[in-house]
Amino acid sequence: MWALFALISAFFAGLTSILMKIGLENVNSNLATAIRTVVVLVMAWVVVFVTGAHTGIESISRRSLLFISISGLATGLSWLFYFRALQLGSASRVIPIDRSSVVFGIIMAFLILQETVTVKTLIGGALIVLGTVVLIL
Repeated sequence: MWALFALISAFFAGLTSILMKIGLENVNSNLATAIRTVVVLVMAWVVVFVTGAHTGIESISRRSLLFISISGLATGLSWLFYFRALQLGSASRVIPIDRSSVVFGIIMAFLILQETVTVKTLIGGALIVLGTVVLIL
């Protein structure tokens, strides 16, 4: 089931890029990011309340809250830089560079989470880098 959710996520991430590229015409990218963030915020809280997940808020540890918050800061920075790049460059070149975040994620999983390095993962990561280079050149 996780693979289906990941595939749906990838579809919407791709759609997000195209919709934002269209929406950025004559709009400051930081302002567009702020507007988009409000929409995401409202949608996320609606889902939390509709699913009843709000009842677990008091059980979140300080450590989890800290890392969730830092992750939010990283997301915000990612969006700000991504949408500015999307505004300045062509979507077909910006998107592959952004998606190279997969490689950064894999490297950090090895270094920070101490996940096992496998030959398959190394080859896959190298192919993603190669594909990114091919797409942007």
